[in-house]
Amino acid sequence: MKLYLAVAQELGAMIRGGTLRSGEKLPSIREFCRTRGVSPATVLHAYDTLAAEGLIESSPRSGYYVLEKRKAAAVPRTSTPSANSTRVLVSDLVFDTLEATRDREVVPLGSAFPSPTLFPWTRLARYLGGSARHMNPWSTVASLPPGDLELRRQIARRYLRLGMTIGVEQIIITAGALEALNLSLQAITRPGDTIAIESPTFYGCLQAAERLGLHVVEIPTHPHEGVDLTGLSRAIAKHPIRACWFMTTLHHPTGATAPPEKKRDLVRLLTGHGIPLIEDDAYAELQYSSPPSPPAKAFDDKGWVLHCGSFSKCLAPGYRLGWLAAGRFTQEVARQKIESSLATSLPIQQCIAQMLHHGGYEAHLVRLREVLASQQAAALNSVQRHFPAGFRVAQPLGGYFLWIECAASVDALEVHRLAVESGISVAPGPMFSARRQFGNFLRLNCGHPWTTSMDRAVQRLGEILRRGS
Repeated sequence: MKLYLAVAQELGAMIRGGTLRSGEKLPSIREFCRTRGVSPATVLHAYDTLAAEGLIESSPRSGYYVLEKRKAAAVPRTSTPSANSTRVLVSDLVFDTLEATRDREVVPLGSAFPSPTLFPWTRLARYLGGSARHMNPWSTVASLPPGDLELRRQIARRYLRLGMTIGVEQIIITAGALEALNLSLQAITRPGDTIAIESPTFYGCLQAAERLGLHVVEIPTHPHEGVDLTGLSRAIAKHPIRACWFMTTLHHPTGATAPPEKKRDLVRLLTGHGIPLIEDDAYAELQYSSPPSPPAKAFDDKGWVLHCGSFSKCLAPGYRLGWLAAGRFTQEVARQKIESSLATSLPIQQCIAQMLHHGGYEAHLVRLREVLASQQAAALNSVQRHFPAGFRVAQPLGGYFLWIECAASVDALEVHRLAVESGISVAPGPMFSARRQFGNFLRLNCGHPWTTSMDRAVQRLGEILRRGS
């Protein structure tokens, strides 16, 4: 870790713990250099980092002071989608929005990915090289779906840590969680079927439904506790729902994590109606709490939950490696995998298996969660300081997204356009709805180091919001 970051983390911990209180003056740069034996540049960079996190502020010709704590913003309201089913037409909006995140010169507040600097590339490269050099040629045949046996064993062991017993025969390796989710949907639906989704929902779900010609029913979703079970029960009574696609842990975009008892009740409700649950659990490893909340799959004793996971968000972005535990649908999903892409890259499967087997993964996760929690706190501070009054934002228990409800007069698509002109990307709310609802919502990414440029970008967004409200 760079020295200035260590200094910033130490002072940040003292501020959060109350040792340094609101309004108190920090040591001058000269004094800090003298007492700690560090350079002025190190102290200045550390103070700039704390200022970007909203923990301190600079007073001209006076020094640096601890900022007063601000009252937490209200949580966004529970969604109120239409009770009717609809065809999905959202892909053009998604592609147009995502295009703005490709440019490295653009501040990535609209990106769907965490910073690539957060991952153990050197160790991964060492395991990947070793896998390629020592790969048994016959393993290319043996690793056809359901996938590399050792990797599936390691995944089964991680389930065991959560108190779940899932045999390797149920686990199918895929090219990322998105393939796992799409394979699940293809295995259990046909064109014209109706599925239940959250409102808002991950746009990849909308694109999959659009591509397969499915109708969707959007279920009200609370930004802290997730999908509304009463609303879901009503939808089941009204529509011939063939399947549900939900994120019960660190929902994208709200960050909601349903309590364990709610996940249990969800599984009971769907199992009682014979409705499969496709559980998108791509962000589960990014929970800040310990022990983590178990997935809905933990309460499935009849095989109706298809649990989809990924290493892309927590370990190896770009490697595109995921899996699903398909329960009673294992054979059909495996068949879909063979028909669509045949197999997943074997060297990458073996690389991740080695990383999980030899250690280092858990230590990496601990560091990653700490960094993401710190960046989330900094981002929330920036939003509180720079956004106009009246906004609402949830504080997720993990991940790297903030779901923000702005004033009713705000046009998120116009904010997106003006932000891009200022060199900033944002994700507008309509891309998370089949009916393009959430016109005054924004999703912001706090998965990148929260530098002064990120803080200035939020400040610029605040100016755009004031102009549009």
